[in-house]
Formats: sequence, C-alpha cells, structure tokens
Amino acid sequence: MAGLPIIPAEGSGLSRYLDEIRRFPMLEAEQEYMLAKSWREHADVDAAHQLVTSHLRLVAKIAMGYRGYGLPMNEIISEGNVGLMQAVKRFDPERGFRLATYAMWWIRAAIQEYILHSWSLVKMGTTAAQKKLFFNLRRLKSQMQQIEEGDLSPDVVREIATTLEVTEQDVIDMNRRLEGPDHSLNAMLRSDSETEWQDWLVDDSSSQEQVLAEEDELSHRRGMLDEAMKALNERERHILTERRLKDEPTTLEDLSSQYGISRERVRQIEVRAFEKLQKSMASMEARGRAEAEARALPSS
Repeated sequence: MAGLPIIPAEGSGLSRYLDEIRRFPMLEAEQEYMLAKSWREHADVDAAHQLVTSHLRLVAKIAMGYRGYGLPMNEIISEGNVGLMQAVKRFDPERGFRLATYAMWWIRAAIQEYILHSWSLVKMGTTAAQKKLFFNLRRLKSQMQQIEEGDLSPDVVREIATTLEVTEQDVIDMNRRLEGPDHSLNAMLRSDSETEWQDWLVDDSSSQEQVLAEEDELSHRRGMLDEAMKALNERERHILTERRLKDEPTTLEDLSSQYGISRERVRQIEVRAFEKLQKSMASMEARGRAEAEARALPSS
C-alpha cells in the first residue's frame, strides 16, 4: 500500500522506523469496525491504509520475538507487514473479533515462512510438523541436556518425537540438518568473537512456545466449535454457517428467500443460534477446566 513507512536498514535506522510507526494512532473498536466495513464493501484504500498503519506496532512487536535467528530485523518486519496487509485484505468485521486478533496469525505465518526459506540448512518443505521441529528441537535438546554434536540416542529421538507429535525419522533428519556442515552451528559469529551461531539460533524469550501454544489452542477451539454446532438444529446450523463462518457471508435477503421467511426472522435465528453456540462452548470450557482440576488433584 502506498504511503507506508519504508523499512529502514539495520541499526539506528530501525530505531527511527520504530519511532515513526508509534505516531500512528491506535483505533477504537468502533473506528476499526467502520474502516473495515468501508474497505470490505467499498474498497476504500484510505480505510485499508489506516487499518494497516494502526497495526504496524503489532508487527514490530511480533517480529522482535524472532530476532534470535540471525536474519536482518528489517526484513523480518517487512515480511510481517506483508502478512498484516493480507490480514486486512481478508478481515471481516462482522465476525466479532478485533483485527489484531485475526492479523497476528497472518503476521506470524509470513515471518515463519520467511525464516524457514531463508535458512540454508532447511532444504525441505514447510509442513506444520517440520515448522514445529525447526522452532523447538534445540529447546528440547537443551532441556534434556543433549548438547553434544552428532546423532541423538534412540531414547532421546523417541521422546522428542512423542513430545512434538512427529515421526522419529523427522527428528533424526532435522537434527542432522541443523548440525550440517554447510553452516555449522558451532562456527563463530566473527573471528574475534567467542559467540557461536548456535547461541543465536533460538530467541531467549518463549515466543515460539507461545506461538505453538496458541496454535494448539486454536485447534482446540475449532474442535469445540464443531462439537457445539451439534447443539443447533439443521436450520440454525446452516444460517449461522452462512452468516458467520464463511469468508463471504450470505446475505439476509438470499437466506430469507431460501427459507421463505423475512430477513428479520433470519437475523433473529442467526442471533439465537450464536447465543446457543456461545453457551454451549462456555459449558464445554467449564467442564474441561473442572476435569483438568480433578486430574491435578493428588490421588488418595
């Protein structure tokens, strides 16, 4: 989008960029909703520009969590901005979520794809399992005190594979790639430095674990949604799906014609179905917490 701040070079230029994006005001929920509606319904470029610039700080914050991979921070931020623009392009304000909640998935996905494709070590595809291995293998090895070079023992391979829900062969292959001679993790950053590349491979913060936890939470909530939908009758499920769960929602007019009822009646059914869905999911969450607490209690 024209008019976006130019991503600067590393160093002081990055500091200036961060100062510059702080000048863009944060949006109130109503402002965000109206701008998103204007962009979605009228292709208002100015509205889209405001949505993007008001969330550049979010991109920068997320990008900082990936600073430990030895890649230029300006490029990481740039890739995150691309993800943000994709999120704005697809954002539907009628879903009831704020743009930041929706955009963070696009931002992180864009940054992770850039990192995986930029590392010469990773000469493979980017499946979810491979991403999980790439971003977590060293952390697990460290926790298990497996810091020696070379292949892992079968027991360690088995434990890591079970923890990350990947195959043992995937663990072996990824470990060998990360220890590969084309870019040794034990090489010094500079000839006058005692810091090795492996010291910078993983960020000291827990941001990657947080990403995976959020992905697991999203998968969990999708399962809950599927289960909660069973509490609705066929018409409620169909109307709710058409109105709330599609990229391009069906209009009230089309659904009223399909069911031979008024648009207002369709809207009432949609609202009632959504309320039933929320109640069902809240009940499942409460039940899940109770079961977790019960499992945590010491056995008598």
